[in-house]
Amino acid sequence: MKSYKKELWFNIRGRREFINITPQVEETLRESGIREGFVLCNAMHITASVFINDDESGLHHDFEVWLEKLAPEKPYSQYRHNGFEDNADAHLKRTVMGREVVVAVTGGALDFGPWEQIFYGEFDGKRKKRVLVKIIGE
Repeated sequence: MKSYKKELWFNIRGRREFINITPQVEETLRESGIREGFVLCNAMHITASVFINDDESGLHHDFEVWLEKLAPEKPYSQYRHNGFEDNADAHLKRTVMGREVVVAVTGGALDFGPWEQIFYGEFDGKRKKRVLVKIIGE
């Protein structure tokens, strides 16, 4: 059994963004040399998410609209958390979208269903953040 670890770093210019990180995860898998096992990808920040879904711009827009209805950014005063920071909505959005994904590795490739891709979701950007990629297998 082998393991391999890599951190992917992001510096999002805006407050929110969805980034398809599948190519970076696939490259990390190639670097690892692991052919059978599992890939874990998790956001290392409490206001960011890693999730699997379709890479379709209309769907990404729908996520943004839906999340903003569930946990609107403003007014900042609606949240008790806000004080030093104004990111309570980002914490809530991350809870809905999830912290991590696990993907099977078969024959040296990510074993996805149709249309599945891995995304990094940023809900409180404008600073450097990371995703941990941990691969375990043979």
